[in-house]
Amino acid sequence: MNDLGASLGLALRLITGGDSSLWQVVILSLEVSLAAAALACLFGLPLGALVAVERFPGRRAAIVILNALLALPSVVVGLVVYLLLSRAGPFGSLGILFTPKAIVIAQALLVLPIVAALARQFVEDGWREYEEQLRSLGVTPLRAIPTMLWDLRYGLFTVVLLGFGRAASEVGAVMIVGGNIDGVTRVMTTAIALETSKGDLPLALGLGIVLLLIVLGLNAIAYAIREWSAKRYG
Repeated sequence: MNDLGASLGLALRLITGGDSSLWQVVILSLEVSLAAAALACLFGLPLGALVAVERFPGRRAAIVILNALLALPSVVVGLVVYLLLSRAGPFGSLGILFTPKAIVIAQALLVLPIVAALARQFVEDGWREYEEQLRSLGVTPLRAIPTMLWDLRYGLFTVVLLGFGRAASEVGAVMIVGGNIDGVTRVMTTAIALETSKGDLPLALGLGIVLLLIVLGLNAIAYAIREWSAKRYG
């Protein structure tokens, strides 16, 4: 108990004292997670909206696949990205394995199904309300996608935050494609795993506290946005 208390005290001092080794890892984690979430949303939001409003052969199968990918094992994604980016892989010539770019790709692939599946549900619910009105104005389902995404932006923003939170808390795929290189690809989750195995509990606890605060903050923001939009728009 005394060791835990001492480690916790040192962890808080590392956070409040601006320890460079801790905050360097935190900043890199935020950079790659934001990039991954942005990349996943760029493709995931239109994809989810398309599945929601358009009727095409195999739509039900597409929904089932999207929902199934929510449980996509992260280590499998990491392995696939590793094989694609390794020297013998089809994209090995790019030379981005064990770089932050590889981490962004792996995280984006993990977040993409989450964003697309949740966006589909949001847009499908909204489409039931707006479909008749938009069709009466001659708007086709395909052309209605930008309108739906904009009109539902507050609800979809919570999806973006959830995607960012998922990217920031990822460890398996990041470890495989990033390599956990100090000062290059070491992010909060991989650093926590490494420092714990080394017995450096203060740094591991400090990073864990920061990660927990980020996740709690994102959920608080998402909750506040949902409450605000519900009161304003009903």
